[in-house]
Amino acid sequence: MSATDQAVSAAVAAADAWAAAPPEDRARALEAAADALEAARAELVPLADSESHLGGARLNGELTRTTFQLRLFAEQVRAGGLYDARIDRPDPDWPTGPRPDLRRYRTAVGPVLVFAASNFPFAFSVAGGDTASALAAGCPVVVKAHPGHPELSRRTAAIVAAALKDAGAPDGVFGLVEGEQEGVDALRHPGVKAAAFTGSERGGLALAKIAAERPEPIPFYGELGSTNPVVVTPGAAGARAEEIAKGYVGSVTQGAGQFCTNPGILFVPAGDGLVDRIAELIGEVAAAPMLNDRIEAGFLSAADALGERPGVRRLVWPADGSAAPRLLAMDLAAFAADFQAAAQECFGPLGLVVAYEDLRAVAEVLAKLPGQLTTSLHAEADETGGLADLAGVLAERSGRVLWNQWPTGVSVTHAMQHGGPFPATTTPATTSVGTAAAERFLRPVTYQNWPQDLLPPPLRDDNPWKVPQLIN
Repeated sequence: MSATDQAVSAAVAAADAWAAAPPEDRARALEAAADALEAARAELVPLADSESHLGGARLNGELTRTTFQLRLFAEQVRAGGLYDARIDRPDPDWPTGPRPDLRRYRTAVGPVLVFAASNFPFAFSVAGGDTASALAAGCPVVVKAHPGHPELSRRTAAIVAAALKDAGAPDGVFGLVEGEQEGVDALRHPGVKAAAFTGSERGGLALAKIAAERPEPIPFYGELGSTNPVVVTPGAAGARAEEIAKGYVGSVTQGAGQFCTNPGILFVPAGDGLVDRIAELIGEVAAAPMLNDRIEAGFLSAADALGERPGVRRLVWPADGSAAPRLLAMDLAAFAADFQAAAQECFGPLGLVVAYEDLRAVAEVLAKLPGQLTTSLHAEADETGGLADLAGVLAERSGRVLWNQWPTGVSVTHAMQHGGPFPATTTPATTSVGTAAAERFLRPVTYQNWPQDLLPPPLRDDNPWKVPQLIN
């Protein structure tokens, strides 16, 4: 039996017991994993830095985010809302005919395969948000490690597996596999009931195709990237040019531009001097190490291709061929004529500034763009009366719409939406960040006229787990 088959088979064996575990037991296991990762901080952060070049400050913050989201999901499990228990008692006078006793709740879908991401070696990797949300939903998890940080993946997996076991979780509730073929084999394994992915559009679509073509197709929750357009109105450009220039440069170069929410396209009024100031500031930002040689090579290749498109001007372009930040510019007409290529994500520190004459024309172009994780609008309060159409387009094309803020930085909270229309994600109705992420790995079941002692605990009248119940 291969390592992949062993991991998935163990997850299948653990699935029923983990799904049936009382909320307190499941919450305690999530907290144990968070505590164990925190205790290993001094070991894990240097190991992550050696493989990702992201620096201690960034990685310490990311590990804090990772342990926080595990604890936040533990709180959600304890609260019981994930079950979404609904009870309709019999009603002989129901308008559509006599209503039977109906009881609906959500239960775990089964083992989940998580494809770890490269750019967040803690928060979107082995013990990241997909893993935390699936475990919270009651699903065993098999993680396919990212090749960009193999040693960190193995060590993190060992820590999490030991913590879950010590907390009483069943054997097999968490496992790790490595290798591209192993990931594909796991995705095809009949024991896997859902998969989550954060990465490139090309890789994500290839995996989504495999998930859809299985004898039993399964949900594939892919986050595939985005250029996250930002629009600056004439009023904002006139009132806050320096603030906007500094904010944009800081956002587009943060983490060497290796964020899925990197604001790759900026729409600004033509001829107001804002572009010159952005170019000046971005030219002062030194090259930073990228995650690995493959990602750097991909960035340089994509940047060169975009820089050669019709109508594109290279405003900031390092002569030494390094991965230093780059800035391109074009006017709105040229962008509109070539938007299918110009709007492609370039994963790294590159910005494309598009100058417009008429804000209404920007809305028309934005409506044609592919789906995005985020869109942003920088405007002044006295302009809001004329922005309704543009605001509607921004919301239609993305999952998160920002007002006078930059999209890098995704808060882990209850109201967060980190997803968007295709191709930003494969499933726009879901999120991969925030407590709603657990809903991806739950399925509803209704029991009709069943005896109390055969009902799952969240649906019983005595409600032994004390979960919220919506009655009648």
